[in-house]
Amino acid sequence: MQNPLPFLQRPTIYSLLLLGIFALGVGSGYLIWGRAPDTPATPTAQVRRYDVPVDDDPSLGPDNAPITIIEFSDYQCSFCKKWHDEVLDRLLANYPDQVRFVYRDFPLISIHPGAAPAAEAADCAGAQGAYWPFHKALFSMKYDLTTEAYQQYAAELGLDMQAFAECLTDRRYESEVMGDYNYAVNLGISSTPTFFINGIPIVGAQPYEVFKQIIDKELAGEIP
Repeated sequence: MQNPLPFLQRPTIYSLLLLGIFALGVGSGYLIWGRAPDTPATPTAQVRRYDVPVDDDPSLGPDNAPITIIEFSDYQCSFCKKWHDEVLDRLLANYPDQVRFVYRDFPLISIHPGAAPAAEAADCAGAQGAYWPFHKALFSMKYDLTTEAYQQYAAELGLDMQAFAECLTDRRYESEVMGDYNYAVNLGISSTPTFFINGIPIVGAQPYEVFKQIIDKELAGEIP
């Protein structure tokens, strides 16, 4: 797939993703790159935003929400699980009308062999209207990440087991998952979780307070 940002090489964008954390207030209270903690809060530089599409991936929250958070994530990633356990529900509860959350697959296939099949299984559940319950079940790690586990989750959710099994066997959503993966690689993403908040990059399982700060500033129009 062609690089959607051809003027950026992978090391460049990944460096910017890392800088994005510091640019928006992690730890030292930075808002804009290079701002010292004791300098005025007025922004002095434009924050880099990336035009990352929602695609046709699953989302939570209103489609017309002023804040869109796109996550590139991996079901076998412990930090992704931590973020989903500790941050996602809190964000959606506190910003019910302001935030739309979009999940895009980025299975780290070289180190997480179960991540891509898990993503495909979630899409198979989604075909029966149960994407988010299955998504939550996968991150619970109750039954690990195996075909038997996916079938157990599907049974507990009351899915049509024959249709679900056929979907898994046919690898019906392999191209969907790998499409997300290839897009992320071409964009320069190399770790999970990676987020874009209205196009502003954030890398890693940052705490709720980091997301809250960015969302509040974005809603107030304080981020250039």
